[in-house]
Amino acid sequence: MMNNPPIGIIGTGTYFPQQVEVAADLVDRTQIPEDILREKMGIRQRHIASEADTISYMASEAAKKAIAAAGIDPTEIDMVISHGSEYKDHVVWNAAGKIQHEVGAVNAFAFEMYALCAGAPIAMNMARSMMLADPALETVLLAAASRENDLINLSNPRARFMFNFGAGGGAMILRRGADKNVILGASAITDGSLSETVMLTREPEALDGDAIKGDYYGMLDVRNSDYMGQRLGETSMENFIKVMQQAVEKSGYTLDDVAFLGITHMKRSFYLQILEAIGLTPEQSVYLEDYGHIQSVDQVLALELGLEQGKIKAGDVVLLTGAGTGYTWSSIALRWG
Repeated sequence: MMNNPPIGIIGTGTYFPQQVEVAADLVDRTQIPEDILREKMGIRQRHIASEADTISYMASEAAKKAIAAAGIDPTEIDMVISHGSEYKDHVVWNAAGKIQHEVGAVNAFAFEMYALCAGAPIAMNMARSMMLADPALETVLLAAASRENDLINLSNPRARFMFNFGAGGGAMILRRGADKNVILGASAITDGSLSETVMLTREPEALDGDAIKGDYYGMLDVRNSDYMGQRLGETSMENFIKVMQQAVEKSGYTLDDVAFLGITHMKRSFYLQILEAIGLTPEQSVYLEDYGHIQSVDQVLALELGLEQGKIKAGDVVLLTGAGTGYTWSSIALRWG
């Protein structure tokens, strides 16, 4: 392990559509008071995609910013991994190829991996592992985007926990031999008993007046919500802590060493409970209330906001953590600077 070259993040980028909805805009459709939306559900505002803001477009725009931040030519990129939404430009289609073409990474091969909202840490670990196994992979682009808020009927109470979905894209550039912002250990766990609790359905209560979205027909819905609520209540905190603890221990650290947590957007109370459980304060994290939950974009967004707000400093141990229906929890550790 000690003989492996470091794999570091040399550039990041994000993209968000121009249109913004604030909590007050959601009151009539959700029948939820504005203060509940803002304070309990953590939805101060979110970005809404236009017709032009496809998954490949948003991911590509974020990737172009990451490439510029890294100061590289896109022809240097050897591999492109898309880890964004399956609700994309077309069905049965590899969005990574479109992203590769749009950014000019003509020497790269491109493919997708998918773990929903747990995807970013898993994609980072996959890329790092492949780069260590294959010395020809020197520079890698990870890119993702989501606009799954299109698939939520805001009058469906079963989908309430998904009302925070927003739209946007995120990307990062990894480089072999980069000795700054080094990717360390990772961990993930899946509870497959929840694999069919959230899915695209055509149940009447799930549909709204525009249930056909391009090549897709249906809306996101929750099946067996009682079981899902009970099971997550029993296991979610435990699994979050487990993957974070394992990620830092694989990195040679403990949770006491963690200085910053970038985590999936969720209701405020659970977010604060997670911080407290691992010994952090809100000043050592960012809450994505001005963006909502953008699937596996959340982690790179949290990283950028943490840096912008001065919450991440050179030498800090950073944890990027996610959870997605399926149900998978994931985490990866970085040594920043």
